[in-house]
Amino acid sequence: MSVKKSKLRVIPLGGLGEIGKNITLLEYGGDIILIDCGVAFPEDDMLGIDLVIPDFAYVIKNADKVRGLFLTHGHEDHIGSIPYLLHEINVPIYGTKLTLGLIENKLREHNIKSDAHCVSQGQTVRAGCFGVEFIRTTHSIADSVAFAIHTPVGCVIHSGDFKIDHTPIHGEPTDLQRFAELGKKGVLLFMCESTNVEQKGYTMSECTVGTIFEEIFEQSENQRIIVATFSSNIHRIQQVINSAHKHRRKVAIIGRSMINTVKTAIELGYMQIPSDILIDISEIKNYSAHELTIITTGSQGEPMAALSRMAVSDHRQVEITSTDKIIVSASPIPGNEKTISKVINELMKRGADVLYDGLKEVHVSGHAKQEEIKLMHALVRPQYLMPVHGEYRHLKHHKSLAMSMGMPKDNIFILNIGDVLEINEQGARAATTVPAGQVLVDGLGVGDVGNIVLRDRRHLSQDGLMIVVVGLDRASGEVISGPDIISRGFVYVREAEDLLDEARDVVRGTLESCGSAEWSYMKSSIKEDLREFLWHKTKRSPMILPIIMEV
Repeated sequence: MSVKKSKLRVIPLGGLGEIGKNITLLEYGGDIILIDCGVAFPEDDMLGIDLVIPDFAYVIKNADKVRGLFLTHGHEDHIGSIPYLLHEINVPIYGTKLTLGLIENKLREHNIKSDAHCVSQGQTVRAGCFGVEFIRTTHSIADSVAFAIHTPVGCVIHSGDFKIDHTPIHGEPTDLQRFAELGKKGVLLFMCESTNVEQKGYTMSECTVGTIFEEIFEQSENQRIIVATFSSNIHRIQQVINSAHKHRRKVAIIGRSMINTVKTAIELGYMQIPSDILIDISEIKNYSAHELTIITTGSQGEPMAALSRMAVSDHRQVEITSTDKIIVSASPIPGNEKTISKVINELMKRGADVLYDGLKEVHVSGHAKQEEIKLMHALVRPQYLMPVHGEYRHLKHHKSLAMSMGMPKDNIFILNIGDVLEINEQGARAATTVPAGQVLVDGLGVGDVGNIVLRDRRHLSQDGLMIVVVGLDRASGEVISGPDIISRGFVYVREAEDLLDEARDVVRGTLESCGSAEWSYMKSSIKEDLREFLWHKTKRSPMILPIIMEV
């Protein structure tokens, strides 16, 4: 009697149809492993929201099956949700040295202890029925890896975030030989990132930026140089420090995340800092402009980041002047274009000389373009493809690219988060779904802000609030005080007294027509009548909040 084999289930819980929030689950029989556990940042209409994390419902429900969380690299969109997952379940974490170092900083802030295991590139970890092999790749952060996951039904490769950089700043190039070896043996499924799949050609090496920095430093002898970049891009920060050291400049680093990352990278040996070059930001007043370089956060125009505060003269230690040369060494994350443009405009208004991607090649991506993705496909030669890490348009372009290389259309699966891809010897199919989506983090609240609360916040932000307060006699139900009307964010009371007087008359009329009706009926009637009156008068619909008090 033959034993029926289980199917491999591949379940993306984030990172598809969106940028960020990357997390993928692999399940076979009684074993589950997770790949990455990232955050996304709130969209413009998510008012007051700090972070967006994955819905862990399926993971929590199957907590006893989870054998490990495996991390490709240390970027927020791949590790940022780990504290929120560990609040729910205890799971061993596997990552490379720098990745785990960055996570330790994060977990310390949340007062969480982890079961973390440091794995070197090239090693394989056994997790239940899975063997997870760490393969060296290059990206915009050191110690990045892809995974070859050896399962009972075949080899699955997850590319992680990668580009093919033959001259990386730290470490060795991508291990293309290992990908080729796995391709020869046979790869069942390839999960390949899609971020830059729309862009033709190759992504330039990180070291090319160092050459550009050197030119800029040469041409800026009498200027203070301020560089804004991602706090996690230690390669970029290292190159800025190298140029500053060559030109006898001191370096001050601004931004808590950047300070923490640099400190961790130095401690773990991923950055080499010349002695006496780093100074505290409070010391910059002791040096002339040409003796200083400042490295700061804020390359995405974040309102509270240091660069944005400098742009509006709201930074305590740094005042932008005409002697400043500012380099924005990053490209906009989709959706951030306007905020970055606004910051650049404000910096220029203050007389600064601003260089940014497009004007000067001060940034290169950490993600593969078309030719690099093609090369990986040619090496891996997978039976099935599941494009990951991108919006729907990226996934669709990736499918077209794979088909142009001869891959059958039916072997390529564009999934939504929560979809289940089932694979066995007979074939692959998108089968069922599991709970998936987004959980909003607002301060210390996780998931307590939902669609209704966001809808109310949007309503308040667009049209303001009107509160109606009425006192009723407990015995007779007659009005004995009010109606009083309080307006916030709708009209300025002193300039709209006539409108508010008419609004009070409307409420009085409503109360008279209601008689001794239930309070709930009174409140809904006040809302409807007042909303109709205000729309007719102002073409606006503020949130109306009736308060009835018994006296």
